Amino acid sequence: MQVISTPDGWPIWVSPVRPGREHDTTCARHHGLTEALNRFAAQLNILTLVDLGYENASDGFRHPVKKPAGGQLTEAQQTFNKVVRGVHGVCERANSLLKTTFKALRRVSLDPSRITRIAAAALVLLELEYDRTI
Repeated sequence: MQVISTPDGWPIWVSPVRPGREHDTTCARHHGLTEALNRFAAQLNILTLVDLGYENASDGFRHPVKKPAGGQLTEAQQTFNKVVRGVHGVCERANSLLKTTFKALRRVSLDPSRITRIAAAALVLLELEYDRTI
């Protein structure tokens, strides 16, 4: 399940769940997420912060710089990674909020369509409980 959050870690969208295990980029492409976020970046000049699971998946994505094989990161790259990790940690709050509030989303072995409905309902319930919308 892919989750999009606001910069302060509030979940605003969850993808439909796909059967089995898939790489992040496969799931994002299947649901049109990559293309949508690319358009968002092109039109508003706002990039999407992602983890290394999306490495080189899109020009509209920014992820940490990977250490080259047998090499070192420059001081600027290390600083960039620290900033990305700090922001990413806040954004991961969205996953945590969903999974700690709704036990049904922790270790799921249900049919993917049922998980999708549970996740969508969880977003609505969070908005109602915290009286928060986008």
